[in-house]
Amino acid sequence: MRQGRIMSCVALALGIAAWSFATPALTTVAHAAGSEAKSAKAPNGMHQFTGVVTALDKATLTVEKRGKKPRTVVFTRHAEMKSTGEVEKNARVTVYYRDDGGHSVAHRVVVKTDRPRAAGGGN
Repeated sequence: MRQGRIMSCVALALGIAAWSFATPALTTVAHAAGSEAKSAKAPNGMHQFTGVVTALDKATLTVEKRGKKPRTVVFTRHAEMKSTGEVEKNARVTVYYRDDGGHSVAHRVVVKTDRPRAAGGGN
């Protein structure tokens, strides 16, 4: 009877030891799979930046993000840059861009339009 208890305890200890050695390897595999999934969400390194156009010319577009952490980014226009609507000064836009050799190159610009708010509110 004693030998059965001892063997059970030894088997349990070996199982716990094997599980503790396998867990870090499984975590690493799961982490690698998760990072591959994240990179699949942003194809070809496309990023986005939303703000207000402060300056523009034929070659560049300057967009400023206001608020607690203001930030200004100067984008180089891609030769085939597409836009929805008229890109002009003081327009609220979202710029989809790629980093190319340390420069932000704008590929698509979406102009945000102000939506009229419903009158009367929700009482």
